[in-house]
Amino acid sequence: MTRRNGPLALVFHAAFIAFILAPLVVVCLVAFTPEAYLSIPTTRWSLRWFKAIWGSDFIPAFWISVYVAAAAASLALLVSVPAAIATARFQFPGREALVAYFLSPLMVPHVVLGVALLRFMAEVGLTANAFGLIMGHVVIIMPFTLRLALAALAGMDRHVEWAAGSLGASDLTVFRRVTLPIILPGLAGGWLLAFIQSFDELTMTVFVASPGTTTLPVRMFQYITDNIDPMVAAISAALIGLAILLMAVMERVYGLERLLAGKGGD
Repeated sequence: MTRRNGPLALVFHAAFIAFILAPLVVVCLVAFTPEAYLSIPTTRWSLRWFKAIWGSDFIPAFWISVYVAAAAASLALLVSVPAAIATARFQFPGREALVAYFLSPLMVPHVVLGVALLRFMAEVGLTANAFGLIMGHVVIIMPFTLRLALAALAGMDRHVEWAAGSLGASDLTVFRRVTLPIILPGLAGGWLLAFIQSFDELTMTVFVASPGTTTLPVRMFQYITDNIDPMVAAISAALIGLAILLMAVMERVYGLERLLAGKGGD
């Protein structure tokens, strides 16, 4: 960057950041309004809508979302680790096609996935079933866990594995005591991204969710179709706060740059 273009680039980046953050700031401000309609408070601030959340059906929907996202992310990770090891460590016919198949949900619109999963679940009897909803989320989020697992395996030094094997450790012991601890930050990053994606998923979930498995995004979508009060703004502000808290914890434990890059330990 030249000195002459420095101020212009600074203004551009500042404007871009403001454009990204402005909707979040507006939502957080509206959440503190005492009025029964969408407005930014100027003189009076209130926790009215945050208090109203506790007596609503958003709380059960929140815990359903947490349960579904945690289960789906964990199952996707369990499938992704052996798949990543097989495709990263071995050469076999169809290897690239297999990786493309695992990553294909990223290229399919979620509306199409939702219709297809609804039809499939109706055929196998998994409609109105939490297991079917979790399996649908696994299909969508598995590319995230697989990519981070592949990145973690690609970034590790295999000499430590070979050294453990030369000292008499079995393949299972090498994986459990050497490989897994090294790639754990990458796996944790993949799990985190998958959890967030599953928790926020709306388009596909609308098709396969039932009254007993209504997630928070679906419940929020249903609410805003009939209401215009700041309740959803308060929920969104609370979720933003939880996300910031989660990021702070992950930064404290692993370091976000290393976590999301899928890098193993030293």
